[in-house]
Amino acid sequence: MTEVRPGTAASGSLWERDEELTAVVRAIDVLCADRASSGGLLVLEGEAGLGKTALLTETRRIAGERGCAVWSARGGETLRSVPFNVVRQLLQPVLLSLMPEEAREYLGDWYHIAGPALGIVEPRDGQADPQGVCDGLVAAVRRLAEREWPLVLLIDDAHWADVETLRWLAAFAERLEELPVLLVVTRRPGEFGGEGARCLDAAVAAAGVHTLSALTPEATAGLTRTTLGPHADAPFCREVWAVTGGNPYETVELLAKVRDSELEPVEAQAAELRPLNRSARGGGLVARLEELGIDATRFAWAAAVLGTGISVELVARLATMNRDDAERCAELLRRARILIEPDPASTRGGGGDLEFVHPLIATAVYNSVPDALRTAMHGIAAQVVADSGFGAAAASRHLLQVHPDDDQELVEQLREAAREHLAVGASDAARHCLERALLEPPTPGTHARVLYELGCATLLTAPATTIEHLQRALAMPGLDGATRVDAVWRLSQALLHNDQLEEAVRTVEAEAARHEPGPTRMRLQAVQYMWEGLYTGGTSSPDRSEQLAGLAAGCTGRDNSERALLILRGFDAMTRGESAEEVVEMCDRALVNGRLAPGLGWTDTEWGMELLLMLASAYAYCDRLDRAETLYTEALRAYETAGWSGGHLALAHAYVGLGHRRRGRLREAEEALRAALRLAERIGRGLPLYWTATCNLVDTLLARGHVEQAWEVAEQHAFAPPYPSTIVLPDPHSVRGRLLLALGRTEDAVNALEAAEKAAAARGHQNPVTVPWAADLARALATEDPERAGRLVADLRRQAERFGTDTAIGEALRCAAALETGQCAVRLAAQAVTYLEASPCQYEHAVARVEFGIVSRSAAELGRGLALARSCGADGLAEEAARLLEAEHGVGRAPK
Repeated sequence: MTEVRPGTAASGSLWERDEELTAVVRAIDVLCADRASSGGLLVLEGEAGLGKTALLTETRRIAGERGCAVWSARGGETLRSVPFNVVRQLLQPVLLSLMPEEAREYLGDWYHIAGPALGIVEPRDGQADPQGVCDGLVAAVRRLAEREWPLVLLIDDAHWADVETLRWLAAFAERLEELPVLLVVTRRPGEFGGEGARCLDAAVAAAGVHTLSALTPEATAGLTRTTLGPHADAPFCREVWAVTGGNPYETVELLAKVRDSELEPVEAQAAELRPLNRSARGGGLVARLEELGIDATRFAWAAAVLGTGISVELVARLATMNRDDAERCAELLRRARILIEPDPASTRGGGGDLEFVHPLIATAVYNSVPDALRTAMHGIAAQVVADSGFGAAAASRHLLQVHPDDDQELVEQLREAAREHLAVGASDAARHCLERALLEPPTPGTHARVLYELGCATLLTAPATTIEHLQRALAMPGLDGATRVDAVWRLSQALLHNDQLEEAVRTVEAEAARHEPGPTRMRLQAVQYMWEGLYTGGTSSPDRSEQLAGLAAGCTGRDNSERALLILRGFDAMTRGESAEEVVEMCDRALVNGRLAPGLGWTDTEWGMELLLMLASAYAYCDRLDRAETLYTEALRAYETAGWSGGHLALAHAYVGLGHRRRGRLREAEEALRAALRLAERIGRGLPLYWTATCNLVDTLLARGHVEQAWEVAEQHAFAPPYPSTIVLPDPHSVRGRLLLALGRTEDAVNALEAAEKAAAARGHQNPVTVPWAADLARALATEDPERAGRLVADLRRQAERFGTDTAIGEALRCAAALETGQCAVRLAAQAVTYLEASPCQYEHAVARVEFGIVSRSAAELGRGLALARSCGADGLAEEAARLLEAEHGVGRAPK
């Protein structure tokens, strides 16, 4: 039996909780020991009534005595559809206690991203990225923790938290080791499934879980005698345990009933315990409520329907009673231990005057409301909440419970609620509202628009769901003009991100055919060419490039459709290895004074990021890295500022990494690409952005000479055939072949590089920089098939000359030098150095210097190559150059 012997019945749930209390004390001591202490997570798990809430209350007391700041929140069974409900309870009170300038300072760049979700800032126009909002909430706690240390967060009934809070909780739990915060969570096992359960399981996966058990007969006897007096005899105490099953909450409630009824705690009265227990729970609780009168019952029902922010005024309006009667009912329910005033220290009141004593009571009262009446009360509650100025989103929880009745006003209210939810990053809540609106149902003229809005709501989080909704919307009447074109555009985007690029092409092509020549058709044609330009699944027809060239030839860049065609033509010409000078000229015409045109920004939705990545990549592979890096950096800054932390930010990091890789900043490239891959992992494997991050990371690690790490990344992230249907730069076949060569698996490498050759030929991709299979294949075949290797090098040099960049020509000359000997090799290697010295790609320049130093036996050239390799972060190349200098020229290793 626990040494803690509470003096009141209310603390009876702390009996036999030595282990849990010891863990709490230990965790708080660790937290308070040092501001640099790592955080911790404790999970208290158990069935209803086993004392989870009492343990949290005791945790609050212990933490308060140690000088900790304690913030708390509680999930609610009827409140799971309220987005950010629980995380708002945690953070909103402290943020509202600050001056607006202080709150802005603490949240920094996250102020306008996390602030609307927390209800402290008005949302911006448009749809917030759910992942960005989640990251903003994590950052908010991080920054507030620095201010409030030592900080303890308590979340009760996490199994009933909203899914948005649970997503935050899972993300926050991953960062706890970096934060001086103790998080204590209670939950019931197996309470519900779905996404929320997965997030909660992920959050507590690495936590110390303490599973609570029922009280033993000995503890129940001790609690009984503590509450009723030492004269309670053993048979009576034993019957208390038998009646309650050792459930601490039921035991406390039963003993309170015994005391109120002045029942003697002796064996002769033990038979009265079962009837008393029934009156404290379930149907007995309802009967006890009814004994308080119809007004008190109506008041309790209204409070249960409201669920949160239970004020006497709102309850009175919902229960249609005057203020005096409402105050009287509230007092009756307080005396009956059904409602209580919120503990000011808990910060859980949600702005209300009352809350239920225990979630079990709230659930019992809510379930006791007759079904038809409960539905009607939710409808009235929605109106009461809306009239009180809380907005459509706050009222939507009640609207979701109303039976469908062909009510078009309700449809419009739900659509407005969905817009409000999307503005704060609650896409799941928006989806629930729009799905409910479809059940009403909307009028035929509105139905397609609701489906369209539903598709837009899920675009950032569930491409497959978006596809289903938008296809249905487009098959119905009601979507016309710009809205229909936008629906087709969004559908094609969702198909792209779901790796259904061929269907995306066909969708846009069919829609373009429905329109007469003009701006709309031109836009759709541009989108079609864009997806075709990214598609690797079929054989590319030369006619496509000719048609695109014909369309772009007459474009001056006077509007965004023409600018899009110029970008697409430039990207197509770049991948086909046409003149880089002409590619750059076309891309320049798509800009306005060297900048992106209005409406073509990174966060503009009319054209999407794919077009701009094609523009930046065309510059990058045409040796115009200055412009490419400017665009990549703008993308990263734009998405971070807007709080877009999903696929957009992952791709931005990946392409920033690609820019560093092309420039020769290999350490920075690896850092950016690992960040991209971490973000891509959150969204899902197999998507195009995941391949882009993985392929570029493998390529960068190979350039650094970290072959084993490159192989680990490839194995861990399934970087092997089959490859996606979307183009990835650089070509994954080629990078995989280079990886296999580095591992000494020459036969496998040749197979991979020959597959790259076939795929490139089918697509007409002849740029030796973006699809660099030829150089590696020539080196691999140099000994066994020198004739074929020679042909490959000759073709490579022709293609490089045609493309015309210093990098392409220099790399081709490097390959040619590798296949020659004597002075011919020296001459070719020297020419390669000349071109690559003029190139912005410093890693390739470093390799050329080292190779020239080897064939010319020049210590000076090896030294220059060594210095360049070290500045690039090319550790393997630097190691090789240093070894050769020491072994062949007697030059000691220079300090690193």
